[in-house]
Amino acid sequence: MSYLEQLNESQYEAVTAPLGPVRVLAGAGSGKTRVLISRIAWLLETEQAEPFGILAVTFTNKAAFEMRTRLEDTLKFSLRGMWIGTFHSLCHRILRLHHRDAGLIENFQILDSDDQVRLCRRVIRARGLDEKLYQPRVLANFINGHKEEGRRAQHIEVYNDPFTKNLVQLYHDYQTLCEQSGLVDFSEILLRTVELLRTHQAILAHYQERFKFVLVDEFQDTNSVQYAWLQLLSGKHQNLFVVGDDDQSIYGWRGAKVENILHFDSHFEGVTTVRLEQNYRSTKAILEAANHVIEKNDTRLEKRLWTDNESTQPIILYRGTDGYDEARFVVETIKERLKEGYRKSDIAILYRSNAQSRLFEELLLRGQIPYRVYGGLRFFDRAEIKDIMAYLRMVVNPNDDVSLERSMTTPPKGIGQATIEMIREYAAQQRISLWESMQHLLEGQQLSTRAHNVLLAYSAQIHDLMQKVEEMKLDQFFAYAIEQSGLKAQYKKEPLNRGEDRIDNLNELITAAEYFMMSDQVELAFSDDPVDIHSLTTKEQLDAFMGQTSLDSSEAQAEAGEDSIQLMTLHASKGLEFPIVFLVGMEDGMFPSDASIQEADRLEEERRLAYVGITRAEKILYLLGAEQRMIYGKTLRMPPSRFIRDIPPHLVEMIGPAIAIRQTLPSGNRGGKREQFEDNIDGYKIGQFVSHPKFGDGVIQGFEGVGASTRVIVEFSEAGRKVLVLSFANLTIL
Repeated sequence: MSYLEQLNESQYEAVTAPLGPVRVLAGAGSGKTRVLISRIAWLLETEQAEPFGILAVTFTNKAAFEMRTRLEDTLKFSLRGMWIGTFHSLCHRILRLHHRDAGLIENFQILDSDDQVRLCRRVIRARGLDEKLYQPRVLANFINGHKEEGRRAQHIEVYNDPFTKNLVQLYHDYQTLCEQSGLVDFSEILLRTVELLRTHQAILAHYQERFKFVLVDEFQDTNSVQYAWLQLLSGKHQNLFVVGDDDQSIYGWRGAKVENILHFDSHFEGVTTVRLEQNYRSTKAILEAANHVIEKNDTRLEKRLWTDNESTQPIILYRGTDGYDEARFVVETIKERLKEGYRKSDIAILYRSNAQSRLFEELLLRGQIPYRVYGGLRFFDRAEIKDIMAYLRMVVNPNDDVSLERSMTTPPKGIGQATIEMIREYAAQQRISLWESMQHLLEGQQLSTRAHNVLLAYSAQIHDLMQKVEEMKLDQFFAYAIEQSGLKAQYKKEPLNRGEDRIDNLNELITAAEYFMMSDQVELAFSDDPVDIHSLTTKEQLDAFMGQTSLDSSEAQAEAGEDSIQLMTLHASKGLEFPIVFLVGMEDGMFPSDASIQEADRLEEERRLAYVGITRAEKILYLLGAEQRMIYGKTLRMPPSRFIRDIPPHLVEMIGPAIAIRQTLPSGNRGGKREQFEDNIDGYKIGQFVSHPKFGDGVIQGFEGVGASTRVIVEFSEAGRKVLVLSFANLTIL
């Protein structure tokens, strides 16, 4: 058992833990995969289990393949009979074997997410409901969310809400259609398997007897129905071995339940809990910072990362004057690090929201530094940006057929395929553009009343934009076009994270217009020399903007596998590691977001996300933010993220033009020189003595929020700690 000799003390304790329920709390970079594989190897080599009796569950096919490969390399024999796979693949296997008992036809087919949306559209239309109000993707998410909680349509409480009542009816219609067509969606695979095991005791007994040992990776990411499936399978022998990290539970918005790992010991008796706290990835300063950030969460299982790595490299904190300065610093620093011998693929730029990538993409392109947006699209390739750009292009050139078809149908306006075909046919016959064809048809008698009305409304919408572009500044026009298009209203109906992300991207486009207007001079197709941008009309500025962005978009991002800078959201970074990490947008209002600051559960998940981001760094971590940002057409002062304020000053080196970081040392700070950083808002400062009419005398401890919603934190002598809206606090400086 040479593999046991490679384990540290805690890893060995986990691998050789007694039979029964085991919870392994595996901190970031602590070797959880090695523990999971070694546990299986130990069970087999000590003859407590046979391959046939083991079920190992992962979240990705890649992880399942890696587990099987490493196990076979460790054991040097075949694992034939062992089930290793994802939740979906394993449940699919069970349904194939027991399709009749599950109420499915033998050759049932899996419905992918796009086909599911199409089926949702079909049932919405069959009910004659307005697709603007009952959007197919929203319905699909509604159905999936309830299935992940184990709820069928008939189990959903409607109360007196007509909208929800219709959604429930559509869920019922959708499921009926799936049954008739022999289709199962991804969420159905899991729910149907759980229902099968609950209603067929013989089948449940068979799998409980076969799989005496069930092992699960990334347990903190399980949802309700996944956990129910695991509880059913391990119900007899109780040999459920789960590996996860509650501090890295960042998928609550898509159904993951951190409670599954937190309360595991209340669901099973005699649970053995082992903590893996030794990190093999990061420096001491990085881990100390991560520990200080995450320990502020109330809902967690105690754990503290440590390392033998003796590097003295501090965390570098840069506070730019604005978002552009932040991005400029990142790109210039990347150039310096590349000269030192680092590869481009050693470097990652992490951000909270996809919308934040735009400035970094722009400056990397200008610097001719290859980059890749990991797990996503470049800014101007994103659907919502292409959608609004179609409207903007129609303003400049209404004869753009591609933009007309996109803007005509997004968001849905009730313009059917038959009407579009009529416009196409007339355009082909007359050899004119689709816009001209539509105008001719509106003047004639060929259209039905309904088709005439919806086309007239669309035509009026575009004409309105053509008029308004002459009356507004470019950024104001962008904001107006976004509102008038109906895109923002559509995205507000989407699930929280997805909809917020799309709206953030639209708002970032307004910021892009603002930065474009600061460029002073711009190159135009009709001019040999750069032209003063302020000498142009707004319509000409719009044309120039679209020309520039089209050229930028034509620069292909690096191919997968090519040496390139990695750009990604914090969610996408989970499970990855890089020698150098730039964690950007570290400001209250950006990260954490304003919305999450108001809700304790969401703020705790944001803090876990910060912990994940910090622990992606192996050698050098940069935490960056801006003093001010242009948001929704306004320049707002941005206070430093509370997550930065959680990090003791002795762990960081501060550089940059604006290093005013609100920082007080946490209680119990172990050594380190106390540093005092200036922070002044409307004449109030941290450490200042103030008086309040009701609460008496106190000391200012810090600030939260942005602009008019800025809050001041005061520790009062008698009333204790209070958080007050600064503009209404009525504080007197003593």
